[in-house]
Amino acid sequence: MKILLFGKNGQVGWELNRTLLCLGELIAFDYPEVDFENPKEVIRIIDEITPDLIVNAAAYTNVDKAEEEPKKAQLINAITPGEIAKWCKNHDAVLIHYSTDYVFDGTKGTPYTEEDEPKPINIYGKTKLEGERAIQESGAIHLILRTAWVYSMRGNNFVTKVLEWAKKSNEIRVVDDQISNPTWARALAEVTANIIAMGIKDIRSFLKDKGDLYHCAGSGYCSRYEWANVIFEYSGIRNVNVLPVTSEDFNTAARRPHFSALDIEKLRNSIGLDFADWKDNLKHCLL
Repeated sequence: MKILLFGKNGQVGWELNRTLLCLGELIAFDYPEVDFENPKEVIRIIDEITPDLIVNAAAYTNVDKAEEEPKKAQLINAITPGEIAKWCKNHDAVLIHYSTDYVFDGTKGTPYTEEDEPKPINIYGKTKLEGERAIQESGAIHLILRTAWVYSMRGNNFVTKVLEWAKKSNEIRVVDDQISNPTWARALAEVTANIIAMGIKDIRSFLKDKGDLYHCAGSGYCSRYEWANVIFEYSGIRNVNVLPVTSEDFNTAARRPHFSALDIEKLRNSIGLDFADWKDNLKHCLL
């Protein structure tokens, strides 16, 4: 099986570039090798490689900056994935794509299922939802994995930010009214690899049957305030006082949903895969 991975240098892509190696011939790209603002260039590269499976971990993920660059976010998160899906449909290939809990407005108050209606409240969420729908409407064999609050020890994410803040101050303020599922990038990559491995003999037939939209995130949920406290506990940092504040205390360009936790029962029941509790994965990540 020939696998084409986009976004190899991102948090999830970096892990996928390692976990997918044993599943087939892996070819991986990232910017500037491929520019997701140029769909024709992306398709040209796909034409040259003619993969059996495309795993798209490339995305515009700067939630606040997206408010200033809606067209760029739409190109990367919606238009180009839609063109990739059309290519897959026309060439009998398979697409795995990642989306976000930010497709929801956060007002439900309990974890969202795949049946709940998305209502994004920021440009990032809107463009990711457009990408989901473009893939679904293409008719391609696909798997869309909605995830949440992805972190690792690489790059710019909540865990690395919190640890950096602790080096500069013994008191930090963290919102306690944003709740979702912390998701370790390595665990997300491993779940993806396990799904592909299940269909290793015939990925097209397997995902024609099992391919769908699934919520795929850390088991359980918490507020960012709770998350920060657990990060410090597991890191052995005792000299930092974490103060709970509200979202209104921070003047951000984009609104965030207050409760966007994802229910992962469909993943468990339909595919038979699960995530460890978010605290267990965080402990493994920090060790």
